[in-house]
Amino acid sequence: MENIKINKLEIENVKRVKAVKIEPTANGLTVIGGRNAQGKTSVLDSIAWALGGDRFRPSQPQREGSVIPPNLHIVLSNGLVVERKGKNSDLKVTDPEGNKAGQQLLNSFVEQLALDLPRFMNSSGKEKAQTLLQIIGVGDKLTEMEREEKELYQERLAIGRIADQKKKFAKEQPYYPDAPKEPVSAYELIQKQQEILAQNGENQRKRENLHHLEEQAQRVNEQLSELLAKQKQVQADLEIARMSALDLQDQSTEELERSISEIDEINRKVRANLDKDKAEEDALSYENQYRELTTKIEDVRQSKEKLLDHADLPLPSLSVADGELLYNGQKWDNMSSAEQLKVSTAIVRKLNPQCGFVLLDKLEQMDLETMREFGQWLEAEGLQAIATRVSTGGECSIIIEDGYVVGQEHPEEPEEPAQPKWKAGEF
Repeated sequence: MENIKINKLEIENVKRVKAVKIEPTANGLTVIGGRNAQGKTSVLDSIAWALGGDRFRPSQPQREGSVIPPNLHIVLSNGLVVERKGKNSDLKVTDPEGNKAGQQLLNSFVEQLALDLPRFMNSSGKEKAQTLLQIIGVGDKLTEMEREEKELYQERLAIGRIADQKKKFAKEQPYYPDAPKEPVSAYELIQKQQEILAQNGENQRKRENLHHLEEQAQRVNEQLSELLAKQKQVQADLEIARMSALDLQDQSTEELERSISEIDEINRKVRANLDKDKAEEDALSYENQYRELTTKIEDVRQSKEKLLDHADLPLPSLSVADGELLYNGQKWDNMSSAEQLKVSTAIVRKLNPQCGFVLLDKLEQMDLETMREFGQWLEAEGLQAIATRVSTGGECSIIIEDGYVVGQEHPEEPEEPAQPKWKAGEF
């Protein structure tokens, strides 16, 4: 795929530029230096207008004080000649064979953001991230993963809060280790009491029967001579009665009576214990759900990392986290100005690999060492950058002064036509 760059450019009468000719270095950094308000940025604006179309046309393109309309002439590395000249600054694109073309051809290989890098740099962090994801072709998939991770995180957050509440509630509940596991039934205790009372009543009846027999035996003994036969029978009954009463033993209802009187308190403790057990069980359940969601979130994050690890990134240390663009682990506002320029240049270049150049304004934010390293990176990438810098030092490729390149021959400027002088009385 051909990498198209700017071989030559000539600009006349655009904004602050009077007449400038530049042959940018093919790979690396071409720095246009000069003091403020000398025409440096006007050079970049002219290139953007020539190649980007009317959307980049300055509001007042013709240099103030000039009677000659703007003239732009750019020769590209693929042989195309791009011109804007004449009163209407009409576009003319000519290929090496002399065939004519237009803006549509330029749009096929000129990346709009390469002409307007601040538009990318001033976009939001999420917009930058989306641009990067668009380049590497994982935007939709990563967006879905981000959505899934966010939903899992919100669900885990809610579960965690409930788990904490349940745990706190369970901790505050009283517990009675001596209470039975199940609530006590008053009916069963009363029924048992009635059974014992009935048994005790039967025992009493038998005792009374014994007493009656003993009295009868006494009377029989007194009438022994008369009732001998009956004595034998009574004596036998007496022996039977004694044998029957010998093993009788009354049971105490004291424990049941105490349990019946304390049943409400016992049941209160049982219910309290059951409530505490249930609260602890609920808390444990939500803690388990929280751990499961944490595992799912980690799985999604690992999938995201793998997705980006295998992507063809513009820079090795670029990544996306929480929908934000990161470089060396830092968000945009934590990057240095030099890092921001490098990241922007790399991403914009990747948007349209055919576009082999980028325009950079205000490069004075880089110190000389950083600028040198940036230039070396551009050369290694085979990328051309035309930049401006408020400086007149040796790092500048050319110096612009009062709309001209210092050291270049200045064409003569035609004078403005004299304004007519009206004589008194002509009206």
